[in-house]
Amino acid sequence: MSSLKSISLKVLKYLGITLVSLLAFMFIAPYVFADKINAEIKKIANEKLNAKLDYSESNISFFNHFPSLTVGLQQFKLSGSAPYENEKLITAKEIAFGINVSSLLFGKSINIDKIFVSEADINVKVNKEGLANYNVYKANTTQKEQKSEDSSLKLEKIEIKNSKIVYDDLSTKLHFDIFGFEYLGKGDLSKAVFDLYSKAKIEKLNILYENEPYLMNKKVNADLITKVNVNSLSFIFEQNDLKINNLLVDFKGKFDFLKEGYNMDFILKTTNSNLNDFFTAFPPKFITWLNKTELKGTTDFLLTLKGNYIASDNVAPALNLDFKIRDGFVNYNKSTNPITHLNLDIATKVPSLDPNLVIVDLKNLSLKMGNDYLKTKIYSTGTTIAQVDANLDAKIDLGKLNEALGIPEIELKGILIADAKAKGLFDQKKGVFPVTNAKIELKEGYLKTKFYPNPITNIQLTATVSNTKGTFDDLKVITKPAQFTFEGNPIFVDADLSNFKNLTYDIKAKGILDIAKIYKVFAQEGLNVQGIIKADLHLKGNQSDAEKGRYSKLHNSGTLEIRNINVITQYLPKNFLIKQGIFKFNQDKMNFKTFLASYGQSDFKMNGYFQNVFNFMASKNGVLRGAFSFNSNFINADEFMSTTNNLVPTTVTEKTSSSKVNVASKGVIVIPPNLDLYLQGNAQKIDFNGLTLKEAKGALKLKNGLLTIQNTGFDLIGCKITMDATYQNITLKKALFDYHIKANEFDIKRAYNEVKLFREMASAAEKAQGIISLDYNLKGRLNENMEPVFPSLVGNGIISVKNIKFYGLKMFNAVASKTNHEGLKDPEVNKIDIKSSIKNNIITLERFKFKFAGFRPRIEGTTSLDGKLNIKMRLGLPPLGIIGVPLIITGNKDNPKVKIGRTSEDLEETQDTTD
Repeated sequence: MSSLKSISLKVLKYLGITLVSLLAFMFIAPYVFADKINAEIKKIANEKLNAKLDYSESNISFFNHFPSLTVGLQQFKLSGSAPYENEKLITAKEIAFGINVSSLLFGKSINIDKIFVSEADINVKVNKEGLANYNVYKANTTQKEQKSEDSSLKLEKIEIKNSKIVYDDLSTKLHFDIFGFEYLGKGDLSKAVFDLYSKAKIEKLNILYENEPYLMNKKVNADLITKVNVNSLSFIFEQNDLKINNLLVDFKGKFDFLKEGYNMDFILKTTNSNLNDFFTAFPPKFITWLNKTELKGTTDFLLTLKGNYIASDNVAPALNLDFKIRDGFVNYNKSTNPITHLNLDIATKVPSLDPNLVIVDLKNLSLKMGNDYLKTKIYSTGTTIAQVDANLDAKIDLGKLNEALGIPEIELKGILIADAKAKGLFDQKKGVFPVTNAKIELKEGYLKTKFYPNPITNIQLTATVSNTKGTFDDLKVITKPAQFTFEGNPIFVDADLSNFKNLTYDIKAKGILDIAKIYKVFAQEGLNVQGIIKADLHLKGNQSDAEKGRYSKLHNSGTLEIRNINVITQYLPKNFLIKQGIFKFNQDKMNFKTFLASYGQSDFKMNGYFQNVFNFMASKNGVLRGAFSFNSNFINADEFMSTTNNLVPTTVTEKTSSSKVNVASKGVIVIPPNLDLYLQGNAQKIDFNGLTLKEAKGALKLKNGLLTIQNTGFDLIGCKITMDATYQNITLKKALFDYHIKANEFDIKRAYNEVKLFREMASAAEKAQGIISLDYNLKGRLNENMEPVFPSLVGNGIISVKNIKFYGLKMFNAVASKTNHEGLKDPEVNKIDIKSSIKNNIITLERFKFKFAGFRPRIEGTTSLDGKLNIKMRLGLPPLGIIGVPLIITGNKDNPKVKIGRTSEDLEETQDTTD
């Protein structure tokens, strides 16, 4: 017993000494090795990172992340890689690096085997070209370096606590936010290929694609096994069990980083899941609905995304989605008529993420509500050219369906009976249409939304669509009757349409429709569109008779009265408001009288007619013809310039949702190609690109996208000007013009002060006074600001000078200084015709001569539109100019250089290289 007691005491003694030694070492070691550890951290940062790293202070301890010896960097900041080097990739309260104690004591270098991250903000960004900000780690470039024993990163553990990740990829248009992120990952990260075992927890997950939310505020728990290949930057997701709210999901796949993109092979699926659990993973608006809805049934979901994504080459992966519901039950808010026997089987494929190639295979959608039922199946490939096979069989009370589903913000009623079949190819260019036999009937229909207090009632519709041959010329659409009542006004429409290759129509319409009120039934709050249409029409005929002028075969009659109608078109950036107008239909003509309209600040009063209206509205290639006169007090032509809107996504934060901001850029005035119109106009005032035209009169013709102005006269800067011109836009950003302008005796000083184009093209007139006349031809290109592109200008003409005096003109001052003749300063010029031409940014002056103060100058040469000079002058000396001094004037208008002689160098031309 004595011996056993002695041994026990010795064991306890040695254990105590060992424990005290270890504790002493744990307290002392951080101070002993502090310099070595800090030096190694800086060495790693310099050698392994190509981004700026910063932190406020560091501390070394065994106890912050016991039992690991860690160096903690407080208030850690790491910038991103190019092109985001000026933005932070990671900011964190602390990032701690676990030190391998063995390497600290016995190794030549220190190995870091753990990383701990606390309260971090991680912002990952990828631009439109696929360049990311996370490429901060310098890869080894030689085989020798890869085998080196000095590698300081041999990670075995990564732990992240209470952090946030924002991923914003402009190349894929994918954005996600992760809040309350907890992560624990283990594996030998120092190897080229290793398995990473991970546990992750997310308090809130938001996923957006093209700024549309798909998952918002979702909780996620995940157990993951990921095979990582560092050399090829490849990730294989071998076993990944996710729980999104209550939905269990299996996720597998592969993700490879390519030079300018990614290679993806993802599989996301859930099998035999509870239908109610499935909807818990949906966006928030569904969760609100789910709280009041009883859902039963099972579901299968399979999502795959496979292929390369390379934004610069427009290469995208294929997306496949399969979704099934079996024996579903839906009952919203304990309705008396629940949906039973709900079955859904749909498969969707989107090759290369191209919506034009989408394949939809709805194998079955069926449901019952008592004796009511709905059955349908649809198979469709593509959009512009589509293979279609569809069936619809329904007899259902829409009111009961609306109650059972709990469709938000809308109230539907009515008995819908439908029997429709369609099978075949749709190809409008080839005139092919699926063989179709469909009949749809709606009785006692009713529609009410939250946006307007009163419903649309008494909706009655009987429509048949038939096509037995599978061609557009065999297609028939008949709606008899079609009617509804809104705000006490009944609307009746009967339509019989056939032969859509040469559309034959018989349409009757009668009633009063308040556009403002009916728009509010469907529109969002805060928007307001006004307008009233009163119709009593009978239109009967066919397209070919209208196109070929066989108007006697048309039977169009009746009136259409409109008031306060907003016309929105892709060709104009603002709405065209028709204040009042009465259209009278007579065969192919639609006459209008005392038609009042406005566009922005502009006002119009018109009389005339349109022709081929129905063909224009019904056909892509239909041309609207017409002739009318208009009078206006004021036209602001700048407001007709087109705009192109770019949607810029805003940043999504924890407290805000996604949004889009419209950024408008300018564009040229767009002339629609399907107009053939003749206008005789009279405008009291027109503002255009800094010019103010008064008393404008003339004829304007629009045809095939070309605007022609003939015999147009107007008053500009107190001068009567006549002009003929043509204008045609080539794109939204480019247009061509060609005009001939004639102006008699205008004040040159006023022209310089008030006309921007004159100031730019005749900069020498800055300090001139007097009267000149102009007869000039000019053509060229306009940019998106409707400004001339100088290198594109080509023209010629005559400028006639009358009583012009130049004050302080630097060119003549330089000549006076060079020749020692003070009388050459401030020359006066009278009754001279100056011929010139313009090409490639150069104005060429033909030889002209004049006399003043006894001198007889003769001038010719070139000047560029940006003020450079290459002028030849012969200065004839008094009294008769027989003796002359040859001069060469170069430099520019602000710094002319004069030398005596005859040799000069041509100015460099600037050609218009734009396609």
